[in-house]
Amino acid sequence: MKKRFSASTLVILCCLALFLGMQLNSVISGDNIFEQLSKFKDVLSYTEKYYVDDVDTPKLVESAITGLLGNLDPHSVYIPASHLPKIQEDFFGSFDGIGVEFDVQTLKDTILVVAPIAGGPSEALGIMAGDRIVRINDTSCIGIKQEDVPKKLRGPKGTHVKVSIARTGEKNLIDYDIIRDKIPLYSVDTYYMVDKEVGYVSINRFSQTTRDEFVDALSKLKAQGMKRLILDLRENPGGYLEQAYRISDELFPKGKKIVYTVGRRIDFNEEYVSSGGGKFTDLPLIILVNHGSASASEIVSGAVQDWDRGLIVGETTFGKGLVQRQFELLDKSAFRLTIARYYTPSGRLIQRSYEGKDRTTYRDAASRQNEEEGDNVEHNEESDSSRPVFKTAGGRKVYGGGGVTPDYIIKPNRYDSLTIEFLAKRVFYEFANTYVEVHGKELRSEYGKDSRKYHKEFNITDEMLNQFKQLAGKKGLTVIDKRFEKDLHLIKTRMKADIGRPIWGNEAWSMIMRSEDPQFQRAITLFPEAEKIARLR
Repeated sequence: MKKRFSASTLVILCCLALFLGMQLNSVISGDNIFEQLSKFKDVLSYTEKYYVDDVDTPKLVESAITGLLGNLDPHSVYIPASHLPKIQEDFFGSFDGIGVEFDVQTLKDTILVVAPIAGGPSEALGIMAGDRIVRINDTSCIGIKQEDVPKKLRGPKGTHVKVSIARTGEKNLIDYDIIRDKIPLYSVDTYYMVDKEVGYVSINRFSQTTRDEFVDALSKLKAQGMKRLILDLRENPGGYLEQAYRISDELFPKGKKIVYTVGRRIDFNEEYVSSGGGKFTDLPLIILVNHGSASASEIVSGAVQDWDRGLIVGETTFGKGLVQRQFELLDKSAFRLTIARYYTPSGRLIQRSYEGKDRTTYRDAASRQNEEEGDNVEHNEESDSSRPVFKTAGGRKVYGGGGVTPDYIIKPNRYDSLTIEFLAKRVFYEFANTYVEVHGKELRSEYGKDSRKYHKEFNITDEMLNQFKQLAGKKGLTVIDKRFEKDLHLIKTRMKADIGRPIWGNEAWSMIMRSEDPQFQRAITLFPEAEKIARLR
């Protein structure tokens, strides 16, 4: 029997509908809002009373809200109460737990510790990459599902959880009593010196802590001698506009408009202008972007391009130029409502057209646009003539009409479909974790903390390639040697990077992968031009 519709539920629903109506009264053109609320209430009430089957009224209301927002734009969305904690966790930048990256491997049916999180309680106790958690609080976790692991390992800061770990080379299980703590979720996922002068920083999203992480990373790199910066915003979907402004503020001298917003309500019209307190205003800069770079990523890259502060390299960005505000509802669910559009300093609207497109078509359009850009374009002077043209502060042409088009369009590596299947079926990932489980001790002994030595000296052997193929076969993939040989160099690079990651972290993985990254490699050569247009000595 489904939950039935009560008088108290009606009151709550009416309040909810009234709240939605007040926020969205411009959408319901020409009609009295209270008449629309009464109409909605009548439909819901008659459905609950007369429909042929029992109805789930909360589900109906959620569907109605989803449908309402779906008629506005692709970024106004409903967030169920069950999804909200994970979303908030991603953008608030922390959670309470034991501090491990984990994976449940189907072939071995156990919880694999991919890596302890730096500064967390597991790292402090000596838990290592390659360890396997077989018991949690004296209960076997063999066969546990991936989604159930956080329910067992996470909990309020200061509480205890007991885990028993199987470690290669140890005959007996190792028991740990872990006190849960606040675990940071970093948005700057890696930073390091590429050479004696070039620093590299990768940002995966714009959370509440991103500006502070960014400044900390750049300060440490400058202490190591950094004179030039590559900022990687590829696959960064965005986040807080305020954090995009604060990062840009560190890169610009005083008085430069970074971004401005325009909404239907005048109180949503805002301008963000650099304060002059930035520490890195004279640092030569190149930003990497692709079709996964959106929203806040486009604010930073658009401002840098418009003011000729640096060069943009990669592929045209996603094209999300809408600003959302999140409203929480009575049942702890929420919805995000678009309240304004944002524009770059030159007046470009980054939002691409979504008229007449469903949400799937809209999401896929960015990828198709990048495919249509064709081969690498060494300089972006001859863009699509149908797109609106704007000028940078120095007079260079830049283009509106959706996304930020790079100054240099450089395509990434194109994998054979067999290699893409290896990635999709997690063959690289599971091979690396199994290899580290068996050989992690000798790798640590051989290379210590020197990931650069590992990068330079470690080689993927024929025996390892055969083991990789065998694992692929167990996952139902047919390995065709001709196609395997076609991508052999890229396959070896990915294997080496994935083996290094559990031991030396994201820095090792990125360093190895960037060595075969055409966008990154081209960016390194462009600093003389970046310095010239920014008028930096």
